[in-house]
Amino acid sequence: MKKILILYGSYGSGHLSAAKNIKEYIDSNCSEIAETLLVDCIEYINKTLNKVSTTAFKEMATNAHWAWRQIYNSGESGAFFKISATTNKWMSHKLNKLLQEYNPDIIISTHYFSSQMCALLKKSGEINCKLATIITDYAPHGQWTTQHEHVDYFFVAHEGMKEQLSKYTVSPKKVFPLGIPLSSRFLVDYNKETIFNEFNLDSNKSTTLFFAGSKNGFSKNKNCNILRTLLEDFPDMQVIAVAGKSERTKEQFENIVSEKKANRKVKILEYTNQVPELMSISDVVITKPGGLTTTESMASNLPIIAINPIPGQEEENAEFLEKNGIGIWIKKNDNVKEKIKAVLNSPEKIESMKINAGLYAKRNSSHDICKVLLELPSTF
Repeated sequence: MKKILILYGSYGSGHLSAAKNIKEYIDSNCSEIAETLLVDCIEYINKTLNKVSTTAFKEMATNAHWAWRQIYNSGESGAFFKISATTNKWMSHKLNKLLQEYNPDIIISTHYFSSQMCALLKKSGEINCKLATIITDYAPHGQWTTQHEHVDYFFVAHEGMKEQLSKYTVSPKKVFPLGIPLSSRFLVDYNKETIFNEFNLDSNKSTTLFFAGSKNGFSKNKNCNILRTLLEDFPDMQVIAVAGKSERTKEQFENIVSEKKANRKVKILEYTNQVPELMSISDVVITKPGGLTTTESMASNLPIIAINPIPGQEEENAEFLEKNGIGIWIKKNDNVKEKIKAVLNSPEKIESMKINAGLYAKRNSSHDICKVLLELPSTF
């Protein structure tokens, strides 16, 4: 029985989702040969540090993009890089207690902090297990490759990242472009008519799935402009608007829907755990281009209209989508109405984006990653 330790960090939901998805696959399909333990690496080391650092990240990602951009850009060689390297060396000793107690055969890391800490412990000879890093975005960053000599596997979103990682001197033999771990729920063949009925939607109408929920003022204005455009310029379209945890966004959406008398064509949701089902009945998704959301959208063959990306990693995800004809990116000073109409008024463009999404989708990513790590037979 192999013991697998899965480490993540709570800086954005993507790292945790990827970790949960890989655990889900192993627990459901490989329980006879492997057991798993899922741990938030910073929470384990120091709960106060975890609370302070995750709160700071959320604040910068929401209200201080300029600050996060500086940190991201200096993260490969500047002051943040030096601070991070020193901090991770200290934290690795704290994390080592868990590693010695659990004694894993394989460590899977979905955040660069835990990858760096475990690589440092391998370097010093304190652990000797296999170490796998899962990069949860569509472009690498130097933080992911620190101490890469002591990482055995890099699982990445697409083939192009092999060349990108080689610029950080990562051996191509270690890089596996198998995709970001995806939940098995995206492999289900849903009864679409049932889902349309559940949400009181018309199965004969085109459906746009719109993820909003950002709390900063600029994004709120853009979100409202997007919803107004969908209602004013596309009378035959219905919209699923997910406001997330932002009560203010939900109120603004409700006011717009009331003003436009569009209750029958808009379904406003708060937080939802039915993303796979909603994506299965949608024709287009409008969303922040997080690594997991991007992966889920492509697995659902959905064209993506990217909005409000966090500087750095999500902007690079948006660039990937545009470069490969999977989506478009509405930037800060763009005309929202014109950009949306250029996509939604062109059935040919939408069909092309759907085809490209399917070409880049890695729907069996969780299976394929586990097949490599657990050395499963080809018929598994």
